[in-house]
Amino acid sequence: MQQGGDERIHRAKAEVARRLRYVRRHHPEGPFTLAGLAERAGVSKRTLSHAESADGCNLTLETLLKVSHSLGISRDAYFLDEQVFEQVNAQLGAQGEPGAQGGPAAPVDRLSGLIDEILASAAQAQNALRDLPAPLRGRPGHDDERR
Repeated sequence: MQQGGDERIHRAKAEVARRLRYVRRHHPEGPFTLAGLAERAGVSKRTLSHAESADGCNLTLETLLKVSHSLGISRDAYFLDEQVFEQVNAQLGAQGEPGAQGGPAAPVDRLSGLIDEILASAAQAQNALRDLPAPLRGRPGHDDERR
């Protein structure tokens, strides 16, 4: 391989290592230890440790995608493209701001909203069943007024 090619590969590994260290330390749900992120992503701690080293290592795309997806990052180029890295980090940073959609309380808020929607739908279904003609209520599959 040419000298320039070796240098390009070394720079790419160093950039992946820098981005991995950054997201592990600054993710809104973190910071993560190497062991914690490894467990979350389903990869070995040793792999992540080597990846974060000064020389980096030859990570597979599968490993990079496991790590990024385990952190909720759906942009596959996160570790490979500086522009994508910056865009995603800006989005993640906005999630951690108070009052920002997707912040730390967002999962609870989303769950609460879903529960409210389910309860509203159940109330509508209950009202619809009450409005059925009486002969239908006693038939199998219909509300039988056991209340």
